[in-house]
Formats: sequence, C-alpha cells, structure tokens
Amino acid sequence: MDLVPGSKISVTISDIAFGGEGVARLEEFVVFIPFVMVGEVVEAEVTEVKKRFARAKLLKVITPSPERVTPPCRYFGDCGGCQYQHIDYPAQLRIKHKQIVDLFCRVGKFSEALIDPVIGCPQPYGYRNRIMIRSQWDKFKQGLNIGFIRAESRLVVDIEECKIAEPALNQQIQHVRKNPPPKGGLKVVLRVPPEGWELPRDSFFQNNFFLLPKLVEAVRERLRDSKSRFLIDTYCGVGFFSVELGDLVERFVGIEVDMPAISAARKNAEKRGLANGEFLGGRTEELLPGLIGRYDRGATTIILDPPRTGCPPETMQLLERVRPSQIIYVSCHPATLARDLNVLCANGVFKLAKVVPLDMFPQTQHVECVADLRAI
Repeated sequence: MDLVPGSKISVTISDIAFGGEGVARLEEFVVFIPFVMVGEVVEAEVTEVKKRFARAKLLKVITPSPERVTPPCRYFGDCGGCQYQHIDYPAQLRIKHKQIVDLFCRVGKFSEALIDPVIGCPQPYGYRNRIMIRSQWDKFKQGLNIGFIRAESRLVVDIEECKIAEPALNQQIQHVRKNPPPKGGLKVVLRVPPEGWELPRDSFFQNNFFLLPKLVEAVRERLRDSKSRFLIDTYCGVGFFSVELGDLVERFVGIEVDMPAISAARKNAEKRGLANGEFLGGRTEELLPGLIGRYDRGATTIILDPPRTGCPPETMQLLERVRPSQIIYVSCHPATLARDLNVLCANGVFKLAKVVPLDMFPQTQHVECVADLRAI
C-alpha cells in the first residue's frame, strides 16, 4: 500500500526500539508508533513517511498486551517526559535490558552474557530530585503554559504536577505556578538537595536518590574486583564517586571543569575525613596525561562519567595510549556508551568485562549503565 501522512493502518507491534517507540512492519516499511507494547494489535495514523520508514500516532489499541497498565499521570502521552507509564514495571526492565543487549551486540559485537539484568528502582514513581520546567506564552488562552516540552512538538504542555518527581518538587511546581515567570521562554530548575552533600546550584548530581546506593554498590564492586590502588575520577562533579570510593584505594584524584563543583568536592571529602586524595579544576583531556604518570598504570582505575554525548575522541585516544588497568565507564546513554566502548575495545587494548544496567529513570526511555573495561 502507498503510505502517506493521514493513512490509517492496523499493525502488530513486534519490538520496542531504543527511545521507546514501538516497531511494526508494513510490507517493506518499518513503522514507529509510540505508547504501545510488543504483541499488541493497534490502529494508527501515519504522520511522517521517509524512504525506509514511517512514523504514526496511536489511535486505538485493538488487542492490548497483558502487561499494559493504566498510566497514573493525566499528562502522559502529551508530555514528552515519560515513554513507558503504560507498561508494567517488570516489563519495562526487560525491555530496557533487550534494548541494551541489541545495541551492544550491533554496535560493538559484544556478548549478551556480559550484560547483567537491569537493577530496578525501589520507587518507580516520585523519585526524581531535579526537574526543569519551562514557561511559554499561549496566544490562544492568552496566558503562560508552565510545564514540560510536549511529546510531539517543541510546545510546552501546562502541568500542575509530575508523577515521577519527588513530592517536594510538586510543592515547588505549585509555588512557581502561583508566582509565574514574567514571560515565556524561561526555564526554572527545581531540585531537592542531596542530604549531607555540598552542591552548587548548577552542578550535576544523580537525579534518583532511591537507587543511588545500588549505583555506588555496582561501581565499588567493580573497583574492588580490579584490586587497583589508585583512582582517577574524570568529570567528577562534586566528587561523588571519589568520595564514595576513596576508602578502597591508596590515592585518588578528581578532575572537573566546573570550578564551583571542585570547591564543593573538596568540602565533601573533608566532611568525610578523606585525606588520601585531591580535586583539580580543568579539562580531563588536558590534565589526564600528567596524572597518569604519577601512578602505576597497572594498578590504576579511571572512572569516566561524561555528559550524555559521551567522551571526546582525544580522551579515547589518550586512554588507548596510556592503558590504565581498568576503566569504569558510567553512562546514562547506552547508545553513546556502546559507541565509545566499541572504540576502546577495537584495537585489542581493552576488553569489556561486564555491564551493570540500573533503572535510574523509571517510566522513561533512559537507563544508566556501569561498564567495566580491563586492559588486555
């Protein structure tokens, strides 16, 4: 059949792609449809047609999956923040595991056996400790919309609460709504500060306190298994991993370009009585070569916890050249992680020992991974 925008189709969902969209096949076309489940028969309307694929919006679920649930959020489907509220939580974890396996097998030819099951969050709702809400002028209602970007456009959906945010943040949303920004186009960051940590207003911290102990446990286990005596924590932020792991090594050093975060990292280490490390302000790419020379490379672990975009090429080349005994790569974006691990393992310098996925972002397409690389 000739697919054009506006065409109505009835299809069976065969997979859930990385990013959360369902995958259906219609003759030679792959059709991506959001908010569906594997095995479901759905009716959809085509919204976009490309050479090899099409996109469609869900109109009706004809045959629902037994793992489909009623989303608790009234904005789900309009708001772009969540993709999986219609899916039972254990099924979400299985879907994310399959997506990670598919990515790693396709991008790096890594074995599925290296990837652990996804560690679930004990609190799949009400867990986010930081959100960004936006204001946008709505000319139709002649007022501000205050909320999140819509799923299908760059417009803002007006919201009064967020089901995945901590209760304290929902109280802050109400405060913002009662005291709105003066105009559209402004962003407001709301956060619950981590107890016992120095954290500058704009510095990064993990957004899920409930699963944070499991993340620390996963990284500690990998570091302990390596028996490294030295630790270099790159992109260290306020020193979270350095502080949590400092007792396992003789010496550690954290690197961060955000100077307020470096100041906070020093205070965080001092609070906990850690005197066997230091924090240096600057770019990882510039500081790492000199730091590597301080320690025995055969007993040094480097932690990489870069932004979602992954590591720049010069960092990858440097790591291949200096060859530390272990790299622990922490990433919230499995696609860039798989890409970077493929580069690091391509020339026989490192091998992938294990990947531990953790669901730091329930109800959404995102998932955190801890990858353990060892020098060969």
